Amino acid sequence: MTGPNGRAQVAIVSDVVLQRHRLQAAAAKFGLEVCFSGDPQRLQDYPEFPDAGLWLITLEDEADHPALFDYLLENTEVPVLFGLDQAPAPGSPDYFRWERRLLGKLEKQLGELEQLDSKASLEELEEQAPERPVSSELPQWLTPAAPDSVAENVWVLCASLGGPAAVKAFLDCLPPGLPVGFIYAQHIDDHFAEVLTRVLGRHAHYKLRHAEENYRVKNGDVVLMPVEHEWKFDSTGVLTEQSTPWPGPYGPSIDQVLLNTADHYGARCHAILFSGMGNDGVIAAPLLKAYGSQIWVQESTSCGNSSMPDSIAATGCASFCGTPEQLARELINTIEKSCLLKSRQKRGSA
Repeated sequence: MTGPNGRAQVAIVSDVVLQRHRLQAAAAKFGLEVCFSGDPQRLQDYPEFPDAGLWLITLEDEADHPALFDYLLENTEVPVLFGLDQAPAPGSPDYFRWERRLLGKLEKQLGELEQLDSKASLEELEEQAPERPVSSELPQWLTPAAPDSVAENVWVLCASLGGPAAVKAFLDCLPPGLPVGFIYAQHIDDHFAEVLTRVLGRHAHYKLRHAEENYRVKNGDVVLMPVEHEWKFDSTGVLTEQSTPWPGPYGPSIDQVLLNTADHYGARCHAILFSGMGNDGVIAAPLLKAYGSQIWVQESTSCGNSSMPDSIAATGCASFCGTPEQLARELINTIEKSCLLKSRQKRGSA
């Protein structure tokens, strides 16, 4: 069953108020509409049986509510998920694992839940693009990166629904010549990768290129991670395609892209989480922070969907939050400060 907005409808029954709230929050994050949420008695007293496409039942002790099961069997033929795990405290690693398990169970019944940008939305973005780039000037203290020079520092741009528009706005604000390379992990239908490459490359100094076997990320690159198979960096820093798919329900797995990139670059790997549904990235974020990496997120009101950056922010790992334009300015400032510090250190050791 779907609601007026076209989203799948679910009903939640729990005798613990906190669990109902956490199930509601998770369902909303996955793009579902909650048409009923209450305890067993409230359901049985409800004037009209809820028209849900799926029931989520979590009880402290199922033996306390024997009439509930008969009531559901008599009134609905849609799937009923009994015995869901109690949700841990939000923001904890256990909570994010609980969310992932819940997502897996929901998708077995409802199919893939995450919404992706369509070809039409990408082409509309191309039509709306300004005629000239809006990028700023390269700071005077920065020497432009040499053409085809291998990037020492890499930022992973992570996005899902609403991400292409945000990432384009971010890239369009960057001046040419920054000594940085980008890895781009975008949840998208693989058939639209060429459209995405064309749209984000229009007028930008930083153009998308597809990952290639034995390729080293160069300064100025935006390397798009493919959807189908996992990619890693070998010990020399070249990209290598694996024979196995990305782990998890979506490709590329943002968690895995972050971990694979950090495995090679260490503290020289950083991340920006843009608009998107779900919470991909929350497992990798604390590990990157432990490396000394910077993790930034797009602020909620500028997102097409803020679930993913909000989930990262909830881990406490994010050190900066801003619009795509603010994120671009902060990156320029960060690179400038880093280069000034290196220059002073060189002079001091001379």
